Amino acid sequence: MATGFTKKEKRIVFLASGRGSNFENAVKFLKKKKIPALPVALLTDNPKAKSIELARSFQIPVQILNFAEFADKKDFHKALLAQAKELSPDLIVACGYMRILKPEFVQSFPGKIINIHPSLLPSFPGLDSQKQALDYGAKIAGCTVHFVEEGVDTGPIILQKSVEILPHWNEKELSLAILKEEHKILPLAIQLFCENKLKINGRKVEIRK
Repeated sequence: MATGFTKKEKRIVFLASGRGSNFENAVKFLKKKKIPALPVALLTDNPKAKSIELARSFQIPVQILNFAEFADKKDFHKALLAQAKELSPDLIVACGYMRILKPEFVQSFPGKIINIHPSLLPSFPGLDSQKQALDYGAKIAGCTVHFVEEGVDTGPIILQKSVEILPHWNEKELSLAILKEEHKILPLAIQLFCENKLKINGRKVEIRK
């Protein structure tokens, strides 16, 4: 169990596949701001993910499901769903998780899964969003926190932040600029959820004061 949190808070499960900078930033924010949230686990599909050591440094339990070890990928998704259900989360946060969540998973946690995506959705969904934006010649990029539904990056939008694309930027420079904004809006979206300030109304997310 993570230190610095109490059991009365909302149970959060994080999904991550890589370096975990959004995961790290979100947990630090929750502790610093004393948000009513309890990180109960990090679930990862990658045994080499840097987010694993970050979770352990926060004393957050880690559950590793190595995607490569599953001959039948359907078994992986069944195992992921089973582990998530055992944790009884109030909120699941996908931050740098590189697998598409199957319909059965999404249907099991309606209105309880959020994702951070490096574009201003609905523009440039899916992989390599920053490259998509540069190749398209976009002048403005950004990031989006949204609720997850069965489509790819199609769920109701919670928060967005724009980034002006400078003429000389390459993909790495744009990615770093967007990441700075991701670090701002993902923790805020988690806070709003944990404080019961989000309401899904069709395609729109209302933010209560």
